[in-house]
Amino acid sequence: CTIREISTVARKNYFYPDLPKGYQISQFEDPICYGGTVTIEVDGVEKAIGITRIHMEEDSGKSIHDLDPGASLVDLNRAGHPLIEIVSEPDLRTPQEAFAYLTEIRRIVRWIGICSGNMEDGALRCDANVSVRLKGAEAFGTRTEVKNLNSIRGVERAISYEIERQIGVVESGGSVEQQTLGYDAGTRKTTPLRSKEEAHDYRYFPEPDLPPVVVDDARRDAIKASIPELPRARRHRFVEEFGLPAYDAAVLSDGRRLADYFEASVTALAGAEAKRIKIAGNLVMTNVLRALSDRGIGLEDLRVTPERLAELADMFFEEKISSKNVKDIFAAMLDAEGSPAEISREMGFEQSSDNDFIEAAIDQVIAENDDAVARYREGKGSLFGFFVGQTMKATNGKANPKIVNALLREKLGDPAS
Repeated sequence: CTIREISTVARKNYFYPDLPKGYQISQFEDPICYGGTVTIEVDGVEKAIGITRIHMEEDSGKSIHDLDPGASLVDLNRAGHPLIEIVSEPDLRTPQEAFAYLTEIRRIVRWIGICSGNMEDGALRCDANVSVRLKGAEAFGTRTEVKNLNSIRGVERAISYEIERQIGVVESGGSVEQQTLGYDAGTRKTTPLRSKEEAHDYRYFPEPDLPPVVVDDARRDAIKASIPELPRARRHRFVEEFGLPAYDAAVLSDGRRLADYFEASVTALAGAEAKRIKIAGNLVMTNVLRALSDRGIGLEDLRVTPERLAELADMFFEEKISSKNVKDIFAAMLDAEGSPAEISREMGFEQSSDNDFIEAAIDQVIAENDDAVARYREGKGSLFGFFVGQTMKATNGKANPKIVNALLREKLGDPAS
C-alpha cells in the first residue's frame, strides 16, 4: 500500500445497540493506507487483489442473537478497542478466491506478529460484499453485505450460498435488495438483518478530540526495514533454492516459526542434495506437525531441535535406517535427550550395508524355503516380496533394503515367463 503521511480521524454516527456512544471513531476521507495489493494463488495461478484502503477505527460491541430465544444480547467488552479494516477492490470472482485471500491475509498478520488471526476469537473478522451480474454485463449488480462469519471456511460457504440465492432472485424476475445479512453456520443460509446504509447515512465529521495521524518518511522507512521476508517470498524461495514441490513449500511456509524451523534444519544437514532437503521437509510436514497437534504444544516446546531433525534426515538419506525406523526413532526423540544415532543404536535399528552379513541371511532364507523358491522360478514373481520380507526379518530389519533386493535378484534370477 501507499502509506499516507498525514491522515485524519472522523466520527461515524449511527445508532445500534452494540455502539453505546452512538458514534464510532474511524477514518473516512484520508485513510492511513491506500492503493495496495494482496497476491493470492488458486489452483497454481497467482492473482493480485486490489486494496482500496486500510483505515483505523475503534471496535464496537458484539451482538449475540443465539443465546436467548426471546432477546438479543450485547457484549461490550471489546467496544473501544483499536482495529484496522482492510477494504478490497471488487476483484474476487469466486468463493475459492475469497478463501485464498483471507488465508493469505491471516498468514501475513501472523507472520509479522501483529495479530493471532483467529477468526473464532474475533481477532480477524470478515464482512463479505456479494453481487452477481449477467455474463457480458459491465456494471456490478446490487450488493449485499454478509456478517456473522466466524471462520474462513464459513466465509467461503456464505458467499457460495449468497451467489446462488441472488442468481435465483434475478432469474425469477425479481431484483436483489441492498441489505445487510446474517449467516447461520448451522443452516448455511443468509437471512436479512437490516437495510444497508450508504456513507452519507453515517454523517461523518472530523473527530474534534484527536489530532491528525502523522507517519513521516523516517518512521515509514524504519518500519519497512524491520519487516521480515514475507510468506509468499519465502514460498517461492523454498521452491527455487531448495527444489521443493510447490505444495511442500506452501505447507512449510504457512507460519513464520515453522518456516524458520525447517530452514534451520536444512542448514544443519550434512549435504545440500535436493533429495536430502526433501526428506527433512517430509519429516517436518508429517512427524513434527503431528507431534505438535497430538501434544497440543508449539515449536518452542518441541524437544526435537532442527539439528536433531537434520541428523535423522541424514541417517535416512544415507540408508543407515529404514522408513519405519525413522518413525520409531522420532517418537523416542520427543522424550529422550540422545542423538538420533544413539537412540537408533539403543533400539537396535542401525541398518547394515555389509554384503557378507546380508548374503548369509539370504542364503538361510533360500535354504529354508525350497518350495517357494521353486514356485518363484516357475513364474510366480509375486513371491519376490516374500523373500525380501523374510530376509529383513532374519536381519531384524537391519539390512539395507536396496542391497537385499539386488542380492536376491542375483541369487534367485528372473521368474520364468
